[in-house]
Amino acid sequence: MASASSSLSGFYAYTDTLKGVHYGPGCVKTALPKLLATVGGKKALIVTGKTLSTATDVVRTVENVLREHDAYGATFYEIGQHAPIAGIRNGVKAFKDVGADVIVSVGGGSPIDAAKAILYFIQQETGGRCLPQIAIPTTISAAEYTIGAGFTNEQGDKSGVASQELAPAGIILDAELTLATPERLWLSTGLRALDHAVENLYRRPVPIPIKYLCYAAMADLFAYLPKSKANPQDVEVRQRLQIASWMSLWPMKNEKHGAVGLSHSLGHKLGATYGIPHGITSCLTLASVVSLKAEVASQQDKEALAAALFYLREESTGSVEGDVRKLASLIQQLVDNLGLKSTLSQYNVPKHDLPKIARLALGNDNDPLVNNVIAVLQGIY
Repeated sequence: MASASSSLSGFYAYTDTLKGVHYGPGCVKTALPKLLATVGGKKALIVTGKTLSTATDVVRTVENVLREHDAYGATFYEIGQHAPIAGIRNGVKAFKDVGADVIVSVGGGSPIDAAKAILYFIQQETGGRCLPQIAIPTTISAAEYTIGAGFTNEQGDKSGVASQELAPAGIILDAELTLATPERLWLSTGLRALDHAVENLYRRPVPIPIKYLCYAAMADLFAYLPKSKANPQDVEVRQRLQIASWMSLWPMKNEKHGAVGLSHSLGHKLGATYGIPHGITSCLTLASVVSLKAEVASQQDKEALAAALFYLREESTGSVEGDVRKLASLIQQLVDNLGLKSTLSQYNVPKHDLPKIARLALGNDNDPLVNNVIAVLQGIY
């Protein structure tokens, strides 16, 4: 009875920091000036990655918009995969050197998280308010909707900071700016969004309306990721995927700072340590974790996962556990059909590390699920 009543209780509020999300093909030209005016930004430091800055027109497009409104400061592109701390420190220096008062991040989760960390460290130094970020994502990993910033410390381990103030003040979803994103990165971050949507179904505390957004996100990700692979230049499909990513991780004021669930926790332990992109970690772990949930999850969580079949227009197997296993199978089929299937051995993860990874992901050496999670990792090895 307590379990059922707890699912009907909760709280929802938008993040204090987020002032607006603009979306639509080509919207950056009008959205960026509006958001600059809203947040009071006079001079922007663009934070991005080297490839996006030097090998595409995406960053130049953003630079030109800023120049037209006399708000361009400089472009900083020393942000690598998993946002190494050295790049973040250099970003703090670049922000100060140019006299910036706002960051415009362009790219995937690494530059967006790096921008949060840069602003966090500047705030720690000054003791003032956290300066704003306007995020322009070119992947669908959804880092722009969270209050946390993950980065890689000097030891190569994942670290992070979190604060309500770190949520981007503005977000621009312009699908035209995603056309240069490599296919594997684009599609795998779509699986990352699916990972958010699935794990939010059993995350505590996620209010009921958000869970229905997650079901809608799952349906759109299943529908439009294959279409995007078939026709990568279809901007409308890409725009729908950006919106699905938004629905998969809808901003919540009462957001907890930990991992969304076991698949995410495993991804955090695998990603930075072994150099595996976060989108690919979701391709590796999500289906197997959902399959495990069919055996070990609470009845409430099993029912939440099983209900996804209705939104995916799939027939029930006749049992809750069977439906959860079917969902796991559908996720794996999607990964395979998108050409994203891989193994831990392909990324040179030592087999003897699997027990350690399982324990770190669970956060407790004595967790009763340790052996189950080791078996999951062995299954994707």
